[in-house]
Amino acid sequence: MTQSTQSPSSAAPAVVVYTRAGCHLCDEAAQLLGAYGLAASFIDIDADPQLRALHTDWVPVVEIGGRIRFRGRIDPVLLERIVRTEFAPPSPAPDSLHAQNR
Repeated sequence: MTQSTQSPSSAAPAVVVYTRAGCHLCDEAAQLLGAYGLAASFIDIDADPQLRALHTDWVPVVEIGGRIRFRGRIDPVLLERIVRTEFAPPSPAPDSLHAQNR
């Protein structure tokens, strides 16, 4: 499970999953992130002694936009909220809204 893919949009926050071989929660995390259309980079913590020491009891660790959001199982309700707020297209500027209504 050490694959790496690009985020769907260059403006979208980066998604990184710290994982290890044989981790069923890591597999679930990959499926859930994919269901929300999120492309993630997967990093095997066992390949790096520092990452292994930091995350060995918590895989998967899901980092979104540089912030650790989940350790262990992903909460789908919180993930949906994060996707709505951090991956939503920017709102139009107030002036452009007025121009559309004229």
